[in-house]
Amino acid sequence: QQFDLVLLDPPRVGAGRDVVQALLRLNLERIIYISCDPITLVRDLALLRQGYRVVSSQVFDLFPQTYHLESVTLLERR
Repeated sequence: QQFDLVLLDPPRVGAGRDVVQALLRLNLERIIYISCDPITLVRDLALLRQGYRVVSSQVFDLFPQTYHLESVTLLERR
C-alpha cells in the first residue's frame, strides 16, 4: 500500500538517521513533522533535504513560562 503523507511526532531525541532513511525510501508526497526540540528538528531536516523541501514551519508556545516549544513543519517532496 502506498501512502501520500506521514505525520511524524518523534520523542525529544528526534527521528534520527534510521527513521529518516526509511521515510526517504517511502518517497512520500508530504511529511508533517511535529517537534518539541529545535536542535533535533534541525538535524533531521538536514537529513530530509535529500528529498524534501520545507514549505512552512510554525512554532507554538503551548507551555507558557517554560522553555518548552512545539513546532509543526510541513515538508513536500522535491
